[in-house]
Amino acid sequence: MKKLSSHLQDKLNQLEVWYTQRNGSIVAFSGGIDSTLVLFLARQFQGRENAIGVISNSESLKAKDFQLAKTFCKEFDIQLEIIKTEELTDLRYNQNPENRCYFCKEHLFHDLQDIKEKYPAFDVLSGTNQDDLADYRPGLQAAAEYKILAPMAACQVSKEELRQIAKHFDLPNWDKPASPCLSSRIPYNHHITREKLKQVEDAENILNDLGFIDVRVRHYGNYGQVEVQKTELEKLFSLEDEVIERIKAVGFQDVRIDREGLVSGKLNRALNVANPQK
Repeated sequence: MKKLSSHLQDKLNQLEVWYTQRNGSIVAFSGGIDSTLVLFLARQFQGRENAIGVISNSESLKAKDFQLAKTFCKEFDIQLEIIKTEELTDLRYNQNPENRCYFCKEHLFHDLQDIKEKYPAFDVLSGTNQDDLADYRPGLQAAAEYKILAPMAACQVSKEELRQIAKHFDLPNWDKPASPCLSSRIPYNHHITREKLKQVEDAENILNDLGFIDVRVRHYGNYGQVEVQKTELEKLFSLEDEVIERIKAVGFQDVRIDREGLVSGKLNRALNVANPQK
């Protein structure tokens, strides 16, 4: 276990105080590093009986991320509850407005209230970190409405600090690239369907199989746009014919390669957001 810097040890001490002041936690768990650390520390500081992970096996979550989340909880002896949110049945969500994430989180946090009835003394937690507060995240409004707590944001832990604390505890996904929900690959106001989400997931799995770890395939209706890290663009172009052929085979009429490379949140450029916290 790598020793933490004094700064990070101070952050971890603050987190321990934060957790130990509370009875228990119900963590909205996605398998990403943010909620993974929130859940792990709940288990660490509050004990097994007081730390409950809850994951929604919805169409917008990659199957491999769902499996990794289950494996993590088994490895670290963490209680996991599996639910099924039905956001795709909500027209407000699948019409894909600019605040789509609000409706997604509204469904999730609403359904988590059923879990809270089983553990009424426990707080519901999210993986929101300090950096998220400066980004365009409509889901934060839903979190506020349902009084969801965020220990990482409360203790002012940034994404990079969060990763370093996770590395300290040897968590297997401490350096896992961000894996936003599959719906985030579809431009705003383009309808979200199960078919589109499956096509995106299959296409990104193809890229992973070819050795590209951090990828996005944006779904523009009649074509898919492939993003990989800029340092891997040369490799991608060397495999261009194979990539296009295989991705077309999962349902895309055409495939294009984004020469800019992967930029997280690229579709948000279409928004006119004066204040990203709104």
